Order: sequence, then C-alpha cells, then structure tokens
Amino acid sequence: MARKKKTVDEVIIEAPIAEEPITETIEKNFMPYAMSVIVSRAIPEIDGLKPAHRKLLYTMYKMGLLGGKLTKSANVVGQTMKLNPHGDSAIYETMVRLTRGHEALLHPLVESKGNFGKQYSRDMAYAAARYTEVRLEPICQELFGDINKNTVEFVDNYDGEMQEPTLLPVSFPNILVNPNQGIAVGMASNICSFNLREVCKATSALLKNEKADVMKYMPAPDFSMGAELIYSESEMRRIYETGRGSFRLRAKYSYDKDNNCIEITQIPYTTTVEAIIGKIMELVKANKLKEISDARDETGLEGFKIAIDLKRGTDPDMLMTKLYKMTPLEDAFSCNFNVLIKARPIVLGVRDILLNWISFRMECIKNGIKYDIEKKSERLHLLTGLKKILLDIDKAVSIIRHTEKEADVVPNLMDGFDIDKIQAEYIAEIKLRNLNKEYIINRTNDIEKLMEELENLNRILGDDNEVKALIAEQLAQIAKKYGSDRKTTLISGEEITEYKETENIDDYPLTVFFTRENYIKKISAVSLRSSTTEHKLKEGDEILQTIESVNKSEMIFFSNKCAAYKMRTYDLADAKVSTMGEYLPVMLGLDEDEKILYIVVTTDYSGNMLFTFENGKMAKVALNNYETKTNRKKLIGAYGNKSPICDIRLIDEDTDVVLMSDNNRILCLNTEKIPLKATKSTQGVQAMTLRKKGAKVVRVTSAEDSGIEDVERYRTKNIPAAGGGLKKEDTQISLI
Repeated sequence: MARKKKTVDEVIIEAPIAEEPITETIEKNFMPYAMSVIVSRAIPEIDGLKPAHRKLLYTMYKMGLLGGKLTKSANVVGQTMKLNPHGDSAIYETMVRLTRGHEALLHPLVESKGNFGKQYSRDMAYAAARYTEVRLEPICQELFGDINKNTVEFVDNYDGEMQEPTLLPVSFPNILVNPNQGIAVGMASNICSFNLREVCKATSALLKNEKADVMKYMPAPDFSMGAELIYSESEMRRIYETGRGSFRLRAKYSYDKDNNCIEITQIPYTTTVEAIIGKIMELVKANKLKEISDARDETGLEGFKIAIDLKRGTDPDMLMTKLYKMTPLEDAFSCNFNVLIKARPIVLGVRDILLNWISFRMECIKNGIKYDIEKKSERLHLLTGLKKILLDIDKAVSIIRHTEKEADVVPNLMDGFDIDKIQAEYIAEIKLRNLNKEYIINRTNDIEKLMEELENLNRILGDDNEVKALIAEQLAQIAKKYGSDRKTTLISGEEITEYKETENIDDYPLTVFFTRENYIKKISAVSLRSSTTEHKLKEGDEILQTIESVNKSEMIFFSNKCAAYKMRTYDLADAKVSTMGEYLPVMLGLDEDEKILYIVVTTDYSGNMLFTFENGKMAKVALNNYETKTNRKKLIGAYGNKSPICDIRLIDEDTDVVLMSDNNRILCLNTEKIPLKATKSTQGVQAMTLRKKGAKVVRVTSAEDSGIEDVERYRTKNIPAAGGGLKKEDTQISLI
C-alpha cells in the first residue's frame, strides 16, 4: 500500500518547538551586541578617539593627506570603507565633526574647504561629500608620530585584507583637548574639552609629581564656542575628582546703542542658534518678553551673531538676566568622563585620565625605543661584518670569483671571514663598484656612533624618569606650537545677577473662579467691582470654588487620577466676567478621562490638605509638601489611591466636618482627630466605619454648611465611628 505524503503544514506542526529561557537568549544575543556598541563604537579610548574617528584619520594618513594636497571628501569616504563598513553617510558625518569648518573642536583634526555646517546650527546642512575637500591638519603629526615603529598594536580589518591600529600614539592628551560624546547600551560618555596649553602644563606637573593639583594648571574646561563658564571651585573639583557633575555656560553679548539691539557673539556649546531664537520668539508670542520686538540670526563672514531688537526704554542688562533664566542662552553641560581603558569602560576623574594617558604614552615611547634599538642593532651587526672585510677586500673578491655555485657564496664568505649568515648575505649583496676601501671605511665609521646611540637608547629604556622627561619635552613643544589662549572665560557665580521672575510681576488682588465643567478664570478685583453682568458659564455648569488671592501666588490643581498640577497664578491670563475662561484639561494637558476636582491658590503654602475617601478613611497632609524648588508642572501620587476620592479641601486650622454615607449614616468629627501625615500618598486613618457591605462615603461638608440643625447629635469622641442614623428632622438634607 502506497504511503500518504505529508503536507507542508503537517510537517510544520509536527516539528518540535525549541524553548529557551529569556535570560539565555539575552546572554547569547543582546549582550554581545551591547559589548560591541560599548567597546567598538560609542565610548572613546585613551587616545581620545572612537573607532570610527581612528579609522577615518588613519585612512587619510595612509592616503598622504598629512601635508599633502586637498582631496574630495568622497575620495576619503570611499577609502575609509576599507576599514569601516558602516556606510558612506556615517563616515562622512564622522568627518564633518572633525573639520575646522564645523567648529566643533578646539583643535580640529581635518582641514576643510566647502560647507561643513556648524556646531551651533541645528538646521544648517553640510554639503555633499562630492563638493567638499579635506586633508589632515598639521596637529595630526602629533597623532601619528612614530606609528611605523610598532608604537601601537595593529590588527586585521574586517576582511583581513589590511591592518589598522587599535590606538593612535598621540603625543598629547587628546582625550581632554577635544570634546567627545557617545551613547552606548546602558552607559554613555560626555567629555568636555580643555585648553591645550593648560592640559600640557598639568600633564607635565603630573609627570614630576603624581599628586600635583591639576586644577592649579587647568582650572576649568574650554570650548570652541567660547561663552562664559559660571565657575564654582567646589563643584569643579568634584568633577575633576569623580568624572561626573555639571556646570553652566552662558552667552556673551554686547549692546549696540545706535541700533538699540543686543548682539550675542558666543553661545553655550550645548545649544544652537535655532533653539535660542525659537525660544525667544515663543516667549514674545506668549507676551512674556514684552521688551523684544524681533530676534534674528545675523551670522556671516565676520562670524557668529544673534541680534535682538529692543523696544524703547528697555534695560539691556536686565533683559539679558531674564533671557539667561528663560532661554538656552544659559545652559548646563553634564560631565560623564567614561573612557575605555584596555577595553574596559570606566568613569575617571581628570587626574586619573591624565595618569592613564601618561602610562599609555610611556608604553608607546618604549615600544618606539625598542624598535630603534632593534633596527640599530641590526645595522651595527651588518657593519661589524663589513668591517671584517676591510682587512682583506681582495680575499672577499677572490672567494666570490672562485665559488662555482651561487648558493655557495654566502657559506664561503661565512667561513672565510668568520661571520654569520645575515652578515654574509649583506656583503654578498653589495654592488661590485662599492667593494672598495673608501666605501667600506665610510660605512664602518658609523659603528662607534651606533654604539653610542644604542647605549643612550638602552639607558632611556631602563629609566622611567628619562621617558617622562622626554614626554614633558614633547608636551612643551606641542603647547608652544599649537597652543592658544582660552576661548571660554570664567566668571564667579557670586558676580552674576540672577533673574527673579516675581520682582517683575505686577501684584494685585484678584478672584479665581472654578466650575464643575473644569473652566477657570482669573478676574482682578478692579474688573470684578466694575462688572454689572453675570458670569458667563457653559449651559448646565456651575461655580464650585471662588477663591480670593493675589497675582503673585501659585495654583495647585488636584485631579481624579491622584495627580497635582501646578502653575503660577500670573501665568493665567486675566479674564472678564463676560468670558467663559480657560478650559483646564487643555491648559494642563490632562488625560482624556482626567478632570480637576479641587483647586488651591496659595502664597505661602500654609494650611493642611484634607482628603476623604469613599471607604471612610481620611488623610491630613501639610500643604507645604506640595511646594517644589524647581518649576515642576505635575506631581504624581498627590494623594492615596487605594480607594476612590470623595472629597478634597484645604483647611487653615482644625475644624468640624460632617461625613455622610449612602446608607443614611452621618458622622461629625473635628479634624484634630486626624493625624498629620508626612507622605502625600498616605492612605490615612479610618474615620467612618461602614457597617453595611458596599456602603461608601458620598458627601463631606463643614459643620456649618451641612444643613443639619443639631450636628452634636452625630458627633463622635473617638474614631473610627459608625456615626448616627439620619434623624427624621434632617431628612431634607442632600447626601450628594
């Protein structure tokens, strides 16, 4: 009987499904990827370069672009793909940042011709690689010095056709001289730049004394964009010691009296001209910068410039303090000195980075000296053999002439002059015209010089102090040749004037109205007194809260999702009685099913918040728990979430409140019985015991607003309490 053939679906169904724990899958697949990103892509190494930078620069070096003529960027990109297969656009973007034209580095590594965009511009696109030209800057001599002397290790490229260096033998601490940023998997690196002269001095000091104070020689970072650094010695020392921390940069400006405008010529390294102008115009449209009529980018051949036109009577210095506070004209730089040391990422302070660089540089120099010793020893060995021939040149010629087989020439010379094979090979390769006394004497005269050089090299190799002295000498020459004055100036935090927003805000009495449909309006006392019309409300809407306050106050909005939203009262536009006001869900950016339940307007955060939950629990939290130092707009966990909220209210002092449940139970208590809690999200304490299953608290009022003639009949001395049943004479009160 013929066998029935299985269908494809049947085969697939019968195939066993491989099961594997997720931890093993991550270990086999994700971890190698993460390590590849960390080690081979995102984190800079001790030479101050990422692999992409190193491959590009080494390719340009091999192309003869160090001191050579300019070549098309497309040519360099194509050649670099032999070492870096990630794609031409990625390679070109890497090159762009290294160019002088882009202005991202204090000491650019690539000389450029054409449009390479700008570090300070987000929208200025660089030209295509076929239009621009590049070559290496002269300072790259210090990156590739003695690279052909086995100073650094070389490895095969991705296809094994070429070799590339694992590091470049940089002769100055490039890791600190040029800024570097990288985002890996689970870690990042953000290294600021320092002045080359200062770095060289600090490194020289560490070469003499590893405990030297580097801040004495390099007090703070330096940036290609210049600007001013708000200097705090304690904070800077913490960054130098730990490799982590932040400092603030602010723009430099001047006032053009003739045109009544502020000219900004230097901005923080971390921002862009578009971000600054965009923020300024946003504030102008929001009527928060009434002093400005226009702001524009006037960058041209003369350099970077942002012009801000002022309205008549504006104090430019006062306005700039305001702009520093409200725009990216003052911005923070967060330091994270994460460096790869022997393929291991580690966060280091400035001293440790320099000490690791010194160790790396000493190894490079020693490798170079070993290479020189090896080559000079080989040369000395050859010349020693040549010197022996000087004793009898005719004998050498005779040996060669009378040797019948070519293969016997070298052995016969070895026997005739008592020399080894290498020496004999060298002598056998000398041209016939050079087998004369003068030639041999001239060559052998180098023997004594070579011996002196070898003695000197061996002495340096065996003495670390000699190697350190050599590094210090090189650093001094580099600082003199390529060093420049600081671009970023230091200013003390005590010298600057901080903008205080409230000092420039008009303060006046007002009333805030909040409605059930989540509309809010702020009406000044003057406007309210002069108004003769009724409040305009949405059909079916009603006013829930009427709060008298002043313009210099803060508002806290409690929502039904246990969140509190904050804003300053003066940020809410003035309204009139005849307007409906602002719709809070739109103004605060609430979720679709979120609404505001209660509003607090305060100037000093005094008083306590009282939260009552449907399960009969009550919580009392000090209002100052909602005060924040920063201008946070949303606070999560504003109150407990174990039970739906029934009532929220602000109490200035302890008072009598009445709780009503849906099973006609009423409880009166004084809020002093509710303990004050320090945590906003506290669940509170049980105040009303709900004996009936499914019962809940449905209304909370003050004793005087409860409508109950004799609240004392429902008062309890201790909590929790079930309260009293609704009396016949109180049945007219509303439980909702």
